[in-house]
Amino acid sequence: MEEINLYLDDAKDSMQKAIKHTELELSKIRAGKASPNMFDGIMVDYYGSSTPLAQVATVSVPEPRSITIKAYEKSMVTTIEKAIRDANMGFNPQNDGDVIRINVPPLTEERRRDLVKQTKAEGESGKVRIRKIRQETNDELKKLLKDGASEDEVKRAEEVVQALTNDTSAKLEALIAAKEKELMTV
Repeated sequence: MEEINLYLDDAKDSMQKAIKHTELELSKIRAGKASPNMFDGIMVDYYGSSTPLAQVATVSVPEPRSITIKAYEKSMVTTIEKAIRDANMGFNPQNDGDVIRINVPPLTEERRRDLVKQTKAEGESGKVRIRKIRQETNDELKKLLKDGASEDEVKRAEEVVQALTNDTSAKLEALIAAKEKELMTV
């Protein structure tokens, strides 16, 4: 029974991590509003090494549709500007020497639909992760059955795993629906 509880706790933790990962990926999808998270994936050439933008500059949102990026070193401003352009995010950064300003244009209907597709794809990959966790946990429980665990205990544990899977999938669906609503709101 002790081992079964360990597997159940592990499955629960893994499913929570899958939700967190999906939340993180969804936060990177821009919804027409400025957000510092939009630049999480941008890498800047910092003296020959590829460094995340957040480590070489401060990203702030002074207004809902604008972003300012202030480099810690003034010499990095043009490098950061180039990295943003190269990221192909559809932004046109303006460099005034000290600060890079970015106006976030409103999304077109077509772009919104593309982002909804991307959101659904991220959601689906989250569901796949959850199902994989369920499968792995059930496989481990079946091994316990072969090793002499009670059939009733294993069956109950499998039911708990299924309930966890259903609950986590419902949370994921809610996340996806909220993101879709956010994207389609003009």
